[in-house]
Amino acid sequence: MTDAVAQELLDLLDIEQLEVDLFRGIGSGGETSTRIFGGHVIAQALMAAYRTVPDRTCHSLHAYFIRPGDPAIPVIYQVDRARDGGSFTTRRVVAIQHGKQILNMSASFHIDEDGWDYQHRMPQVDGPDGLLNREELRDRDVDQIPEKFRKDFLRQRPIELREVAPRDIIQPEPADDRNHLWFRMEAARGQPAMMQHCLLAYASDMNLLGSSLRPHGLTWFKGEVMTASLDHAMWFHAPVQFDDWHLYSMDAPFTGHARGFNRGSIFNRNGVLVASTAQEGLMRPIKRKK
Repeated sequence: MTDAVAQELLDLLDIEQLEVDLFRGIGSGGETSTRIFGGHVIAQALMAAYRTVPDRTCHSLHAYFIRPGDPAIPVIYQVDRARDGGSFTTRRVVAIQHGKQILNMSASFHIDEDGWDYQHRMPQVDGPDGLLNREELRDRDVDQIPEKFRKDFLRQRPIELREVAPRDIIQPEPADDRNHLWFRMEAARGQPAMMQHCLLAYASDMNLLGSSLRPHGLTWFKGEVMTASLDHAMWFHAPVQFDDWHLYSMDAPFTGHARGFNRGSIFNRNGVLVASTAQEGLMRPIKRKK
């Protein structure tokens, strides 16, 4: 990953204010070029909400993906100041393109309060050192990818990612739904808390839906399944410093009715649980024409 690619993501999240509670974000860049990556819209929507909450940090967000995003045009974010309370602040954000909603999200912000502490332990898995990074894996596998996907497959991306046990990209065997990866973005060093949250929200949409594909031996490149994120929820538990490695531990306890349900826990390198995620995704079998 180059510094320019990392800076592109930081610029992408530095959304422009058009009016009171109205913002505009860049639609292109990030993870994909064919449509807007889901984490891209979530992160920009969270930043729009943060721009109206100066003194509190987000503890949870709940988003629904309504329509695919068009990377050829900007995204407009309209913020509704639902509530400003003594301890909690609530915001509703609607993302709009072509005059229609592509995402709506609710986010809650909380003052810093003391309370009881408890968390699950971080899974014992191989650390990031010595694992192949995403670019190395893709360079190795590119010859297996259909020609029409290769340019997008090889494009540089802003998040450094290392899977603990990567699957075969074309012909994966059915595997346990539990899977782990390490990720970070060194350019996050020194960024304020709101940007750390937005960067982690962006990255939290990576590989999560793939957990549902694992038990069935499915992959996006085989042409057997249509996938799309339907919703995304996230809870922030502790301060984030995303320039250092974080472990994303994921599972998928249920698939059925053309949907898959996925969960994730994000730990920093010291084993602190900094965030949790949940997402349901479309898993529609593609019926081949006779």
